[in-house]
Amino acid sequence: QIQLVESGGGLVQTGGSLRLSCAASASGKSFGINIMGWYRQAPGKQRELVATITAGGSTNVADSVRSRFTISRDYAKDTVWLQMNSLKPEDTAVYYCNAVLDVTATNYWGQGTQVTVSS
Repeated sequence: QIQLVESGGGLVQTGGSLRLSCAASASGKSFGINIMGWYRQAPGKQRELVATITAGGSTNVADSVRSRFTISRDYAKDTVWLQMNSLKPEDTAVYYCNAVLDVTATNYWGQGTQVTVSS
């Protein structure tokens, strides 16, 4: 069982920056984590991928944020960060951390952190 704890959300003005972090911890014996990443869900919309990073360091970043957001990971600490720059009102959403185990491909989700960008 994996627990994901997110932090770093908040209210920021257009053009501002925020840094989200997500730390994974295991209760009991667990497989390693392959993919860690971030998804977001705005009111009335489906959850969408923001950025992911694999155990090998490959990243997948949504086109809408590619030039503004950066994902990074500390493999020893099972922690992933999302640096968000030049934020826009359309980035307003609940951001969820996600982890996928490397053997079972089991998905885990964090509780979500609210990001609000005011115009």
